[in-house]
Amino acid sequence: MHYLNREHANFPEGIWERIDDAAAHAARDLLTARRFLELEGPYGIGLTAIEVGEDNFCREPQPEDAAAITSRAISVPMLRKSCQLSIRRVEAYQHMGQPLDLRSVEAAAEAVARREEEFIYYGQTDFGLAGLLTADGRHEVNGGDWSKVEQVLNDVLTAVDLLDDSGYHGPYALALAPAHFNQLFRRYEGTDMLQLEHLRRLCELGVYKAPIAGAVLLDGHVGKLVLGQDIQTGFSSNDGIYYHLFVSESIVLRLEEPEAVCTLKTNAAKDPISSS
Repeated sequence: MHYLNREHANFPEGIWERIDDAAAHAARDLLTARRFLELEGPYGIGLTAIEVGEDNFCREPQPEDAAAITSRAISVPMLRKSCQLSIRRVEAYQHMGQPLDLRSVEAAAEAVARREEEFIYYGQTDFGLAGLLTADGRHEVNGGDWSKVEQVLNDVLTAVDLLDDSGYHGPYALALAPAHFNQLFRRYEGTDMLQLEHLRRLCELGVYKAPIAGAVLLDGHVGKLVLGQDIQTGFSSNDGIYYHLFVSESIVLRLEEPEAVCTLKTNAAKDPISSS
């Protein structure tokens, strides 16, 4: 992994281990889609695009024509965020036993993780990348007011019925906006059961608080996350005051069956998707 330039930082291996651990833990806490979508790879930094769909004729050939068979590919985004460590504090850690402050590394890893989540849920239409909430061909449910306890389950069941009728029989995962997820800790009237416990019985792949508006229900066969390079830290330069580092990764959602997705809109006051 010479492209990470670690040999130029002149850190002992123990410091790189601490940097890597800090980045991995900070990112892991924010990554939700990796918990319910299959992860394929890593294939390496050289993975810049993947083929999707099936090969097909670009047009039906006439008897005198040569056939032309084409395939479609999507790019694999590389995500990167810079950070820095104080040279003095690294020296103090190495030679004086002082604490090593890695908050800048953690912040960079969190920025990369948030960008990964954005790509997976919303895609990037300018580059032909579909997201779970934006893909053409997905199902949609216009729900009711999720401040009412019974409405959440009713709308999710409607989404399950849509997927089930389309041939996607689960297991299902449900991702919700933070305000909606937090409301799931209410109990049904006259019982000790939380809404969250009830939905987890229906959604065997889990129920997740995600950085989205509204909610999305999906069948596990929807597609995969294809990983080029998992989250890594590298060295850029040394200006005499700071070691300049970076956190990077490359990953893309291969959305194979958008019909296995159902987005849910609500009219709750705290749901930004309903007012857009």
